Amino acid sequence: MNLLFGRTISMQLRLTIAVVLSVILILGDRYTSGGTAVRTSLNTLVSPLLYLANLPYELLSTSAKNLTSRDQLLKENEALKNKQLLQSEQLQQYAFLVQENEKLRALLGSNPRQQQGKLVAQVLSVHSNPYSHQVVINKGTSDGLREGLAVIDELGVVGQVIQVGASTSRVLLLTDTTHATPVRVLRNNVRTVVEGMGKISSVKLSHVPHSLDIRIGDVLLSSGLGERFPEGYPVAVVTHINRDEGRPFAQIYAQPVAQLDRIRLLLVLTDTPQMQEVKIDE
Repeated sequence: MNLLFGRTISMQLRLTIAVVLSVILILGDRYTSGGTAVRTSLNTLVSPLLYLANLPYELLSTSAKNLTSRDQLLKENEALKNKQLLQSEQLQQYAFLVQENEKLRALLGSNPRQQQGKLVAQVLSVHSNPYSHQVVINKGTSDGLREGLAVIDELGVVGQVIQVGASTSRVLLLTDTTHATPVRVLRNNVRTVVEGMGKISSVKLSHVPHSLDIRIGDVLLSSGLGERFPEGYPVAVVTHINRDEGRPFAQIYAQPVAQLDRIRLLLVLTDTPQMQEVKIDE
């Protein structure tokens, strides 16, 4: 080590050695299974620090709940009762629609949709900058999570799990520059792909021909292609269209449906029936 960083070694040689070692690590992580095990171990080691960093928020949140006035609690309780009543009516219609959908699929000879397991997770930390949009949640391999699972909130698609530790996992948001989501337009079923731009409130539609029928206000749903995001979950709403004929493709931008700048509780869609029962940590 002293030989490598000693004054007698030139800067060019140090840089060359560093680059070679970096390439070896990248290739090893990409083409061997050992990289995944190392990341899982590192995430497990860092998990106690994340829980410790989240402790002040939990203490303040608990204190705020204890200081909430009785009148405010009564108002919130009444609002929740009204919301529950409306959702109960929607659930009644939902059961009927599911039954009708199964009949139509049987008539068309289509395979029935697979039921998704669900697991509620809490956000422990947020990593947001123009180059990376990620959050860390308090669920991991001990809860049955794995890489590649879809993550949503109460409004729509949030992203997907990219790294898993024993008790924490890292979620890549759909606005990250490396993230792409296959979608379809609710109005006409036109299929395209939504890509992150590094902006928390905006995404773009990639390689859209000028003639494609997309309008401002169109709702984009997950198409199910790629078998990463289940079909039918809201992703974004089209907000801006620029059909400049001087460009090879139209410039179309959309706003994510999920409130990515204020997420606290997330829902991980699993593929294990044992997680059908949703449990929220106290």
